[in-house]
Amino acid sequence: MPGPAGNDRSTEEQAALRRVATLVAHGAPPREVFAAVTEEAGRLLGASFAMMGRYDPEGARTIVAAWSSANRPPFRDGHRVRLGGRNVPTLVFQTRRPARIDDYDDASGPISDGVREVGIRATVGVPVSVEGRLWGVMAVGSTREPLPAGTEDRLAGFTELAATAIANAQARVELGAFAEEQSALRRVATLVARAASPEDVFATVTEEAGRLLGANYTAMARYDPDATRTIVAAWSNTGPTFPIGDAMPLTGQNVPTQVFETRRPARIDDYTRGTGPISLAASEIGLRAAVGVPVIVEGSLWGIMIVGSRAEPLPAGTEVQLAGFTELAATAIANAQARVDLREFADEQAALRRVATLVARAASPAEVLAAITEEAGRLLAADYAAMARYDPDGARTVVGAWTSTSAPFPLGSRARLGGRDVATLVFQTGRAARIDDHTGGSGQIGNVIRELGLRAAVGVPVMVEGQLWGVMIVASGSQPLPAGTESRLAGFTELAATGIANTEAQAALTASRARIVATADATRRRIERNLHDGAQQRLVSLALDLRAAQEAAPPGTGELARQLDRVVTGLDDVMDDLREISAGLHPAVLADGGLPPALKTLARRSAVPVDLDIQVKGRLPEPVETAAYYTAAEALTNTAKHAQATTADINVSKSDGALHVRIRDNGRGGADVRHGSGLVGLKDRAEALGGHLKLLSPPGEGTTLEITLPLGDQGCHHRGRMCGLSVPAGSSADRIRAKRSSSAGDLASPSHGARSAPMPCSAEMEPPRLATKDRTASSCRPSAGAAGTMLMWTLPSAT
Repeated sequence: MPGPAGNDRSTEEQAALRRVATLVAHGAPPREVFAAVTEEAGRLLGASFAMMGRYDPEGARTIVAAWSSANRPPFRDGHRVRLGGRNVPTLVFQTRRPARIDDYDDASGPISDGVREVGIRATVGVPVSVEGRLWGVMAVGSTREPLPAGTEDRLAGFTELAATAIANAQARVELGAFAEEQSALRRVATLVARAASPEDVFATVTEEAGRLLGANYTAMARYDPDATRTIVAAWSNTGPTFPIGDAMPLTGQNVPTQVFETRRPARIDDYTRGTGPISLAASEIGLRAAVGVPVIVEGSLWGIMIVGSRAEPLPAGTEVQLAGFTELAATAIANAQARVDLREFADEQAALRRVATLVARAASPAEVLAAITEEAGRLLAADYAAMARYDPDGARTVVGAWTSTSAPFPLGSRARLGGRDVATLVFQTGRAARIDDHTGGSGQIGNVIRELGLRAAVGVPVMVEGQLWGVMIVASGSQPLPAGTESRLAGFTELAATGIANTEAQAALTASRARIVATADATRRRIERNLHDGAQQRLVSLALDLRAAQEAAPPGTGELARQLDRVVTGLDDVMDDLREISAGLHPAVLADGGLPPALKTLARRSAVPVDLDIQVKGRLPEPVETAAYYTAAEALTNTAKHAQATTADINVSKSDGALHVRIRDNGRGGADVRHGSGLVGLKDRAEALGGHLKLLSPPGEGTTLEITLPLGDQGCHHRGRMCGLSVPAGSSADRIRAKRSSSAGDLASPSHGARSAPMPCSAEMEPPRLATKDRTASSCRPSAGAAGTMLMWTLPSAT
């Protein structure tokens, strides 16, 4: 069929070009542009049939537009046939040049079979190159006779203009896709900025990708350490999807497995040819084809994003589009994960602050360890958490336990190490350990774990000052604990170990201070005893010798007798001074009678009247008695020296396992612990015993000093004997008392006209005093009996 000639031909070509250009300028979709280009070419060249086909990457030709002069195109859009044999589309693809076949009876290949079936006799095709790349083919055909010579040139000239329109239309599509991509990113970024949960972010990313690519199905899956893929989000415009949380092994021939193995995009165009559980499940929900690309988060393979089709293979280039989108999606995932990490870090820091606050408040070790265990369990969302100490005898002892479901191990419960359990593995290796299924565990601890219904556990060593101290364990009753639990728990226990070390150091410091105080008190008693048994007794002997010399002096030596009398009186005063020094070092009344009589003596000797209210009976632990006595003595001394008070009162009581001593005066106030070494010493003594001292002294309102001392073991031990019991004859205390009293007893024994009064030596009675002209000598001597030793005053008779 001849076509228009001359100017008419040129005019028709220009008109065709304008119509196509107008479509592109109006933003017509690509399919409409392709249809117009095909029709314009067919009409212009007087052909029976015209079509435009796209070359696909897998070696096929897909029709994107078709036209027929009979208004019934033999091939519909989307018709796809593999290249091969001798036919125009294959020849153009192979040579990238125009091709002609005037008689299809001699042609071959799948395309030739289809051409002959629809009655086409001859065709001419030219390549469509877009931006220098072979994009497709445009062909015209005749059902009657070969096409005229020159058809190739005329079609080639037209397709050059058409290719420009196609490129413009494609650019518009790409621009629109880019805009859609940016819109999707903005929507995802908005979710992340609003602190949406990772689940919401994953769902939105999946839906945006599916809609953007026109897919029937989209899913995002996470690759797990056990070589499985777990669905974290799924979307479908029609039909079923994989449920969230669905986990399947990565085996066989399917898209998730290929991406996992290669870390590259993968495609399957027919899932009936796939293998493995994933392929079977994909076929069951109606998927025919799928494309998947890896999701890389911060350089690591995190998972996969998949788009699927229920009708036909996905278009060429889907991999590139999806990969470009998942790069943006991976950023959103990383941001969401970073937000989760930041929240977890904040929670970890908050837990540390709570533990540190407990330690700073000098909480008991049991309270600190219990808090650390609970914080770790809650932080890691575990069902059970425990901290155990490794003992020298090869056992572990629970020192802290917490559970979200049932009763925890009782504190102090012990079990021997051995077998296959987390505590034993940590002890043997000194490293973190994990057991994901305790049904295979063994040993005493493994049996206990199974009885509690726990399935999996992770344990990390607790290192204190470089030594393996114990183990911290978190456990789950339903499923293995997440990957990374070891590192998170290890990071937390490093902080917990600091708390343990501080607690132990505090306990060691308190014990050390208590030992120092006890040593100082023992030294005071030793000095007091040495003064009493040594210097004081020697002075007594010297004074008696002088008295004997005075009595032996001949008559008429009155001046000598008076001088001797003055020396004896002076020695007596020296003994009084020595007695006061001894009482200041460690008063005998406190050692022998306890706190109540010692406070009574202190009050009687005070320069300021004292009102006593003592609600304590019996003996108290010696360090407590000593600290309470010196507190009262220092307070009354300060009252007399500085307070200008007219009265004071002392209240002593016991409650809540502690002794409370309060000394109050009505003086001028203004006392300050920081400005007095005596008060500082008392404060240190109280804290060394685990107690505390409180001073309230507002100016003009008097001073109140209160000391609280924990009683602890309230069994009273006093100089080697239990309070309230006599000392057995022959004991070390008996020998000391006998040595003390023998010297004085020898000086004034009954053989010298003395009389004995069977009165026990009271702690409130004064030590032996020498006889002068106005005083009789007295001493204390032992009287041994079957039940023990009774110390008795021996009083010389007056002559």
